Amino acid sequence: MATWDLSNTKHHILICNGSSCNRTGAEELTQAIRKEISNQELDDIIHTTRTRCNGRCQDKCVAIHYPKGTWYKELKPVDAPLLVKSLVNNKEYTEKVSHTFHSQGFERVPGVITGVSKNKSQVNRVSKTL
Repeated sequence: MATWDLSNTKHHILICNGSSCNRTGAEELTQAIRKEISNQELDDIIHTTRTRCNGRCQDKCVAIHYPKGTWYKELKPVDAPLLVKSLVNNKEYTEKVSHTFHSQGFERVPGVITGVSKNKSQVNRVSKTL
């Protein structure tokens, strides 16, 4: 098992590989992003990690960019070059942003589904009505 030297890392992309995202191409997206990073010789500054479900199944395929805290939705392998380019240029790939993190918390982009509350009493009420 490798232990990566992350001392030059400026960007970390967390790519959801939960079941909903996997059914819609998360593996292909993961490979496309990693190939683009490698092709541009950015392996030292952009690190990727496959994750389990990130809880935004409606937005599949999902990726999260840290340290900015930007959440991306509906990503496809063809988006990989534009996503990587946006990181290199220190900008957001605005066409695919679903949420951004600010000091006050998350801001949802208009038109993106709110989702179910994480409050257990509200989740139980929602579950009973479904």
